[in-house]
Amino acid sequence: MVKFRKSHQLLTLLLLSVFAYSCSDDDDNSGKPVPEMATLTVENVLEAKTLVQSGTFEGDGAGAPVILPGESVSFSFSAAKGQTVSFAAMYGWSNDLFFAPENPGISVYDDNGDPIEGDVSEELKLWDNGSRVNQVPGADVDHPGEAEAKSIREVDGTDDQGNPYLPASELVKVSLVYDGDSYFTLTLENISGGTANETPVSPGVWAVSYIAGGAPLNLAPLYEEEESSYSGLTKLSEMGDNTEIFDDVSDNTGIFTPLSPILVVVYNGIDNPIFKEGENDRGEGLALLAQTGNAEDLAAALNGQNGIKATYILPDPQNTVLLPSVNGTAGGKVSQELTLEEGDHIAIATMYGFSNDWFFALGDGGISAGETGDISAMVRLYDNGTAVNQFPGAGVTQINLGGSVIPEEKPIQEVPNPNSFTALPSLDQVVKITLN
Repeated sequence: MVKFRKSHQLLTLLLLSVFAYSCSDDDDNSGKPVPEMATLTVENVLEAKTLVQSGTFEGDGAGAPVILPGESVSFSFSAAKGQTVSFAAMYGWSNDLFFAPENPGISVYDDNGDPIEGDVSEELKLWDNGSRVNQVPGADVDHPGEAEAKSIREVDGTDDQGNPYLPASELVKVSLVYDGDSYFTLTLENISGGTANETPVSPGVWAVSYIAGGAPLNLAPLYEEEESSYSGLTKLSEMGDNTEIFDDVSDNTGIFTPLSPILVVVYNGIDNPIFKEGENDRGEGLALLAQTGNAEDLAAALNGQNGIKATYILPDPQNTVLLPSVNGTAGGKVSQELTLEEGDHIAIATMYGFSNDWFFALGDGGISAGETGDISAMVRLYDNGTAVNQFPGAGVTQINLGGSVIPEEKPIQEVPNPNSFTALPSLDQVVKITLN
């Protein structure tokens, strides 16, 4: 199946620079009656995925779903700087050959951060899946053919049996168009007609990996050179069947996001001091938190305000940010002992790290200090309304992916699920909060 190519340790190193943080002390309560003590714990319990987007493609011409010589097929995706797109499709008149770019895929931005457009066919390679002995390529190939057990390897000029092949770029043309707002359209055109390696091209699958620190989290989203193949890729390369490989890729496509250091506010006798749904950002620092994960300005603005009893910024002791669960390892976790009295309320805010300006909170009413146990069901995700949204984890203007936000001024609203970009898991599968 699709391999998970980044260790938790490396992910940690890549993400250390994502957010800024600091801590602030609570107010002096000397001389007051000793109040009740409670421990607030916040965890990132997301089961992380390494692929931000994936999909399939197939021909819609005379050979549908196969892409015949002279036919083309396109698909669209969103990407941030540093992200690449990978895809795979069978060389139809072969035993087990497939077209795919070299890992980790085709870069869609240049070193200056400008979108790449035009012919990128030179990035395409022809690969031998290693599961069948190659016959002379052509319409008379006997499927499935004789089985073998070799690793995946590039076909560079000739295969193991000495059969000659033109470069993949002379059989399939690959081109990119930038559609704006981080979206690209990639087109595959079968140009093999009349060549010595004329062939139909099968339906295929494509994927875009998340990145952190400018590097892909999944360096081999569809195949791994010099390693054995897996069932889904074998069915694609031997039969042109993209069903199982897409199931594999879909299982590894979804949400990956760290949480910024958690801002915790204890207050009494006032409304939630951080925000109110339907109102615009108050200009006290929530925008900085929602866009970058830095809670310092907001904590400083709240300290000393009427009704504010304490503020805390809680960085993960290991990684600063709260990483999601990666390859079975535990996600980030922070705790804070709180001094609470009757009538106290608690508010939190933490950035959805791979977004433009989304943040998690305990609703816009906070929670009563009388709440106990698991209060994760009260978590909500909000759009701060100060930055134009793009595909979370694949937007070129997201600050934590090296971009600069496009400002906007809209009321703070809860993020719908599913939204116009993606479907999120239940929020209690992302953020777990307990008060004991």
